Amino acid sequence: MSKEMMSGNEAIARAAYEAGVKVAAAYPGTPSSEIMENVAKYDEIFSQWGPNEKVAFEVALGAAFAGKRAICAMKHVGLNVAADPFFTASYSGVEAGFVIVSADEPGMHSSQNEQDNRNYAKFAKIPMLEPSDSQEAKDFTKLAFDISKKFDTPVMMRVTTRICHSKSMVELKERKEAGLNEFPKKNTKKYVVIPAHARIKRVMVEQRLKDLAEYAENTDINKIEEGTGELAFITSGISHNYVKEVYPDAHFLKLGFTYPLPMKMIRKFVDQHKKVIVVEELDPFMEDQIKVAGINVHGMDIITNIGELNSDIIRNSIEKTKDEGTEIRVSIPVRPPALCPGCPHRGVFTILREQGVRVMGDIGCYTLGVLPPLDNLDWCVCMGAGVSMVQGLEKAWDDKYADKIVGMVGDSTFFHSGITGLVDMVYNHGIGTIFVLDNSTTAMTGTQENPATGKDIKGNPATRVDIRKVCEAVGIKEIYDVDPQDLDALGEVVAKALASKNPTVIITHRECILLPLRNKVKFTPLKIDTEKCIGCKSCVSVGCPALAYDKKLRKTRVLQELCVGCEVCSRMCPKSAFTKNGEPLVYEKRHKIRGK
Repeated sequence: MSKEMMSGNEAIARAAYEAGVKVAAAYPGTPSSEIMENVAKYDEIFSQWGPNEKVAFEVALGAAFAGKRAICAMKHVGLNVAADPFFTASYSGVEAGFVIVSADEPGMHSSQNEQDNRNYAKFAKIPMLEPSDSQEAKDFTKLAFDISKKFDTPVMMRVTTRICHSKSMVELKERKEAGLNEFPKKNTKKYVVIPAHARIKRVMVEQRLKDLAEYAENTDINKIEEGTGELAFITSGISHNYVKEVYPDAHFLKLGFTYPLPMKMIRKFVDQHKKVIVVEELDPFMEDQIKVAGINVHGMDIITNIGELNSDIIRNSIEKTKDEGTEIRVSIPVRPPALCPGCPHRGVFTILREQGVRVMGDIGCYTLGVLPPLDNLDWCVCMGAGVSMVQGLEKAWDDKYADKIVGMVGDSTFFHSGITGLVDMVYNHGIGTIFVLDNSTTAMTGTQENPATGKDIKGNPATRVDIRKVCEAVGIKEIYDVDPQDLDALGEVVAKALASKNPTVIITHRECILLPLRNKVKFTPLKIDTEKCIGCKSCVSVGCPALAYDKKLRKTRVLQELCVGCEVCSRMCPKSAFTKNGEPLVYEKRHKIRGK
């Protein structure tokens, strides 16, 4: 038996291995991505990236139906996509253990909302566990499989960003094979969820919930930690650590099994203390249920339900004062997010801004096109909506603005949920222009593989699904393939597409700059001839972090350590002031397009 420093995500992956998991599936999304990346390191587990969370869930569920332990993982908004099979799986139950990891993100470090997925467990009437560190992340995941098997139910593991990415010591154990040794017998009343069967299962779900509530009263992951202070808290997950740091002498009811709640234990704890505060991130999930049970506690009347908690927020909220003199506070400058130097998306936004096109965006690196100086993203809601909403916008205005609007998805998002929107556009007489930004990876979540890359999660060769052929198959007649850093060609293609009266797809092909950088490919950075530079800032308008404008000299300079020599900025220069390998970069045709 050994110990190792692990993040929560690594610990969950290790738990899957030790628990005898056979099949694991996910779609990458921060803060959950590293779970499947680490599961893939264990040869005993079949692991895969699904094209979206619904598919990943169904793959894992199928394995559980087949009698083998299975796990799927996703970020909080991913469960929205997987909600359909998620709810029905609660009715059907599982043949072997099945665990769903929902990685929530209080604080929205890289997400479009701050939903609290604990509500999903209550909504679907399935048990939920919440670890507070990496060791518990491993232990609770293994326990979740046992609970799943014992109560014939999927089990949710709710983790948050700090649990996923923070590291602590974890005790490692050997793998134990689990699941059926023979293929399960036919059981249509259990697994074919037609209304007649589901009505029976509905009653069973309610009884199971009562049984789980009794289990919650007796499990040792719900425990009372008596202290010597006056304060008393009910906590779960990472919130327990925040409170414990500020009030180490307080009394705690630390809950690891948080749905259904152990109401008898809670009532007993509250009765023993004058004032009890429930501390939890985001929604008053536990607090509301406790109050409905007639138990008097405090919670969101003291602690905020907005954003990610920390020890300072806990202290200041409870003490009601901010004692600035007790600690040293360091103000760290905020680093605004930006597309990387050499990002292939930069040319796309540059051309669209130049041609006065408004953009229906999507979730990915290209969402950063909304920021100055590119400032060229008008709408963004969720994955796949960059295609579907173009159709709605056009039809709302009877195609009046079709030549001024484009939709946008990445290669991974295209397969996640963009194809159905494209089918809708073709079927319902749309004439929109859709960009598929193919950068050969799922970049924003850490450069994972997807169906267009030709590799699987382990890096082995896989069938590459051709984006162009998929577009042709659904009925798109006008398709353009273009290098997004060839601004001349890109500008011409955009003009043709916007002028068309047919649905059109523009596929930009250039790999994410992180891929060659990680392979330590050497780039030739650009330089600027300061004699030619007139300080017009045309180059700076592309928003590349490798460019800096010297206000004193009124000249642009290239940061050599950042520049990858992509030449997008140099194509904007009216004076050909940029050089590469000592040779001037001249783009006469480009100047004419810009009217210079």
